[in-house]
Amino acid sequence: MLVVKKFGGSSVANKERIFNVAKRCIEDYKAGHDVVVVLSAMGDTTDELIELAHSINPNAKKREMDMLMTTGEQVSVSLMAMAMHALDVPAVSLNAFQAGMVSTSSYGNARFKRIDTKRIQHELDARKIVIVTGFQGVNKYDDITTLGRGGSDTTAVALAAVLHADKCEIYTDVDGVYTADPRVVKNARKLDAITYDEMLELATVGAKVLHGRSVEMAKKYGVELVVRSSLNRSEGTVVKEKVKMEKMLITGVAADKNTARISAIGVEDKPGTAFKIFNTMSKNHINVDIILQSVGREGTKDISFTVSEDDLEPALQILEEHKEALTIQQISYNRDVAKISVVGAGMMSNPGVAAKMFESLYNSRININMISTSEIRITVLVDEKDIDKAMNAVHEGFALALTD
Repeated sequence: MLVVKKFGGSSVANKERIFNVAKRCIEDYKAGHDVVVVLSAMGDTTDELIELAHSINPNAKKREMDMLMTTGEQVSVSLMAMAMHALDVPAVSLNAFQAGMVSTSSYGNARFKRIDTKRIQHELDARKIVIVTGFQGVNKYDDITTLGRGGSDTTAVALAAVLHADKCEIYTDVDGVYTADPRVVKNARKLDAITYDEMLELATVGAKVLHGRSVEMAKKYGVELVVRSSLNRSEGTVVKEKVKMEKMLITGVAADKNTARISAIGVEDKPGTAFKIFNTMSKNHINVDIILQSVGREGTKDISFTVSEDDLEPALQILEEHKEALTIQQISYNRDVAKISVVGAGMMSNPGVAAKMFESLYNSRININMISTSEIRITVLVDEKDIDKAMNAVHEGFALALTD
């Protein structure tokens, strides 16, 4: 049996935790399984590197940022191999180049194109535990790239897919997927199982348990995931295509504070205007989420939309540069906003979900700025100062559904 195990930064934050992870991997190895381990950088290493880079050059090129940030994972994998050697188990650490992780050239947000598994398979055949750097690839110029924050999950799923692994386990500092962030909502409960679609929606709207692209890839290639804690032995949460039917209206509540609202005011009220604005955003790799268009008046209308706070400055700059061509009279923005979402397959056949969510927010006197829906998700934009109160209010509003 081949097992892929991914461990996040908190799981390898210090010497004791590195040895803890090493011992857990060795258990599978000694049971006769082939083991591939994917690691993130230790603790807050990536954040510290970003802070250092910004102190030196606030406008550092993305290529150089990738070169810097990928050093964190290289430290993790080499130390893990040393720990396993100290425990008398053969292991080898591989960076993205050595592991054949070929990616696109989009620095900071690359995607895998293919994985050459020859080296990994050779090391597995030699009965070694293979430890691979997460979060990174190598492009056609032989430059190192990163997959975006949380990309180590995607590395693990990609390896599980190409190696036809029997299990893909994602270890973190929480013991599974919860109905809400347990640090904010005290009565949140752990889910035994969740579908790919529900997990993807939760990941997209702020739940930080899994990287969204990793769930996308798991669904595409049929890789069943298990999310569990590296600090205890609980069973965790299984992420798969279908789950046992429960009487749950919604699966979870998620919040995302990394968001900002932009308003393009006074644009021409004629066909093609919205296309031009969002096509311009797309060409510049700016992802847009919630969109609100006002009713036209006196030949103009207003278009508001949300972007991640990381994309706010580039988006404003792009709109300013194309202001005349896009017929924008005025641009405004607000970074003090946050998104709260409810997700669940059960809402497809229950028209009262939106009303229940809005009632819960109303009862807590929380104002709604914008609304977005999909088949299994409702997202609203609220003031950032209200987000924790909003999460608790909405979770409580759906408490019966969440605890059936």
